[in-house]
Order: sequence, then structure tokens, then C-alpha cells
Amino acid sequence: MISNENIVCVSNTTWEGFYTKSTVQIMSLLARNNTILFVEYPYTIKDIISTWLGKSRAPVSRMLGLQKRLVIKLTSNETRVHHLVIPPVLPVEFIKIDWIYKMLFKVNTYIYASSVKCAMKKLNMSNPVCVNAYNSIYGNKLLGKLKEKLHVFYCYDGSDTRRYGKKAVEYDDSFTQKVDGVIVTSDFLANSKRSLNQEIHVVKNGVDFKLFISMVKTELNSTNIRKKVGYIGSLDHRFDLETVEYAVQHLPEYNFEFVGELMNKAIEQNLSKYNNVIFIPPVKPYEVPALLKNCDVGIIPYTCTEYNKNTYPLKINEFLTVGVPVVITSFAKLPEFNEVVSFTTDKESFCSAIAKEIESDSLEKIKKRVEFAEKNSWENKAELFGDIIERLLSNKQKVS
Repeated sequence: MISNENIVCVSNTTWEGFYTKSTVQIMSLLARNNTILFVEYPYTIKDIISTWLGKSRAPVSRMLGLQKRLVIKLTSNETRVHHLVIPPVLPVEFIKIDWIYKMLFKVNTYIYASSVKCAMKKLNMSNPVCVNAYNSIYGNKLLGKLKEKLHVFYCYDGSDTRRYGKKAVEYDDSFTQKVDGVIVTSDFLANSKRSLNQEIHVVKNGVDFKLFISMVKTELNSTNIRKKVGYIGSLDHRFDLETVEYAVQHLPEYNFEFVGELMNKAIEQNLSKYNNVIFIPPVKPYEVPALLKNCDVGIIPYTCTEYNKNTYPLKINEFLTVGVPVVITSFAKLPEFNEVVSFTTDKESFCSAIAKEIESDSLEKIKKRVEFAEKNSWENKAELFGDIIERLLSNKQKVS
């Protein structure tokens, strides 16, 4: 694995949260042999107001400098990561007039770059490897400003057009062309970017195997209790409400449990009227294994859209590690899971697959799922991630 490098991760996600994040997992593991500076999601002035109103969870005290902006985070992997919260930036994504947007975004870029360089100076970091995690909006403007020796784009989703509109595609494509290499999480994403950069590499999502294996099923749930169909994750625009509601209606003998943040209120409005449905607020990542263990089948019901074709769901390996069967809509091509997961093409097959997986489960199948998931541990993924960075560095040095 890569070692003795300074790595600056320009992230578009937060460090904390109610779900596992691939960027956090990989940086935590790379920190064993490297110095990591993780730059938190760029919060805006709007986030401060929203937090004061109790609607958000932004680190306001650190944003305003009332507490240290640069701190050390101790990770679940027993490593140390330097964590930076930058000052609040201006909310600009809603601005339609181009020259105004560019002028204000220039201010944001200055705040961002200055904060990162100040943190690097405090940590005596120079000539870093910059890993931009799904943050091409700032990535285009930060290229070269950190005096980095390598710039890698870690892209784990399609362009975020829901938030940034058509600009998101332009930023992603432009950034992909400029960087030294691109690491993506799905084959579909890789194929969509090959025409823009020759150095496209795939590192699919993993699982915290040590955490989840501690809750592995050792026996099937009793036949005397109602079986549980479980979903854990954000309840948002990706969720296939029609398909799930059909299953809820036609499988009244099973309980359906949905754990996660309700971002699409229509989901609760439609499903809460059924007696066999329960909604649970989001939980911390370390609480997830115990919830999954109590499920008789896990579902990943995403809609079949162009955006979701890019997705490699984190939960798929987590369910498998605790031995739970998985039923999934065919929103993306994931052929490596064909032998251990039930893929469905319509609401009828989704419904029947749930019943079939529950009724036909066995200890032998549980063992097969666990053995498969072990190959997808975050340790293996981080090692692959680091090896790719090493090769990119070596290739760049040869060229120069």
C-alpha cells in the first residue's frame, strides 16, 4: 500500500453522519502509512442559519473560528486524520446569471484554497497528492493551487444535476480531462469517462467487514415470529416507491422496516398507512450491523434511471456480511453479485423474490454470502486505491 505521502482529500461529503462513506473509509485506512488532511464539505452561510433553526447539523462553531477549524479525528481503524472545516462560503448554486455566479464563486474559491494552504502549512505538508472526492465544482479551480504532485478525481456518482443543473456535467467532464487520473466506483461510470481520460480505474465500494461480521447470523430466525424485510439508507429520490408499495400490499404477513433519513416525504405518506410498515430515524454506522442481523431479507429498491446506473450500493455488501439475503431492482449492472443476490425487473418479480429468499434461506447460503463479502472489505479496497495512486505517481515521474 502507498506510504509516506502527504494526501489532501478535497471532499464533497462530511466526515460524520448517519451512513458509511467510501471517502471516509478509504482515507481512514490510508492514514495508517500516510499523512491525511481531510477537507470537510464546504458549508455555506445558509447552513449556519439552517443549523441555528434546528434544520441542519453544520459545525457552526468551527466554521466561525470559535473552535479550532483544524483538529485530529481518531478513526474506527485506530488511525489519525487531520480534519479541516473551512470558513463559511457563499451559497451560489441557485444563481442563474453567469457573471454574478462566477464573481461570487471566485470569492468562495479564494476562501477554500487559502484555508487549505494554511492548514497544510501548520502540518508541514508540501507537494501533496490531492484526492478530489466528487467535488469537481471546486476541483476545477483548485488544480495546481496546492502545488500538488498528483491530482486524482475520486468519482463515486454521476453528475449532480439535481443540485447544480447542466453546470454539473460541464464541471465533471472538464475536471476529468484535466486530472492525472480518475478512480470510479462502478463499471458504468468508468465506461462513461474513458473518452475523457486515459487513466480510468475502478475501485468498487466495500464493507467494514470486522464490524459487520461481529453480528453475522448463526441461525435462521424462528418460524414463529413475523419475518422482517429491511431497508437502511436515505429515503430519497432514488427510492422506487411504486415497487415497494406493491410488495407491502401483497406481503401483509411480513413486516417492512425502513431506517434512514426521510428526504422524500411521499414515501412516508404512502407507506405509513399500512399496518406492516415501520419507519425508524437514521442511526450511527456502528449501530447498523445489529439492525441488519434482525432482518430476514434486505432490499435495495432504486429506480431504474440514467443517474442510478452509476450506483454501486454500499448496503449490498453490508447485508451479505451479516448473512442476510438481498433483493434488488435492476437499476445498475452488477454482474459480480449474480450468484448471491436476487435481481428483479418489475414490481411483481421484486415481490415474489422477497418471499422466495425468506422461504428458501439456509445456513449454507449464509456462509456463501459471508465468504463473498469478505473479498470486498474496505482494507482490500483501500489497498487497491493506494496502489493506483502509486502507479499514477510512477507514470507521471517517468513522463517528466
